[in-house]
Amino acid sequence: MKTQKDELSKPLTIISSILPPVGIYLFFKYKKSFPNKAKKAFGAGLIGIPIGFVMGQYVIPFLGNLIF
Repeated sequence: MKTQKDELSKPLTIISSILPPVGIYLFFKYKKSFPNKAKKAFGAGLIGIPIGFVMGQYVIPFLGNLIF
């Protein structure tokens, strides 16, 4: 059953996506006490890995070439 305490807040979800190690850390922190919160943090962390790769490989160099 999902309770109010067992939902990951929006700021923590965003931080977990931007910084995947934070999401993975939150997964292990909440794994036993809040399983739904842990699952969402882990999912956001896993989603953040390919997003960071794409941003680092393609978007940031493209923007750097436009600016400089």
